[in-house]
Amino acid sequence: MNPKLAAAIATAVSLAGAAAHADEMEKCYGVALAGENDCAAGPGTTCAGTSTTDYQGNAWKLVPAGTCETMETPAGHNGSLEPIEM
Repeated sequence: MNPKLAAAIATAVSLAGAAAHADEMEKCYGVALAGENDCAAGPGTTCAGTSTTDYQGNAWKLVPAGTCETMETPAGHNGSLEPIEM
């Protein structure tokens, strides 16, 4: 097999696996520790790693699909698929 063709096939398979994995994750608000969010930490932030408090309601973390709303935090709330008003 042509080495370039083999490399192209390997790349395509790798990207397909990454896309499938991304489909198995969901955004979960209110479960990230301060500075460990994946995104959406509010106005004036640049995104990932910008939450300022643990379990900040407007910051999300990617979690396995179907687990978000069952996650209980020490802050007294469960994870949410939508931003949490605090």
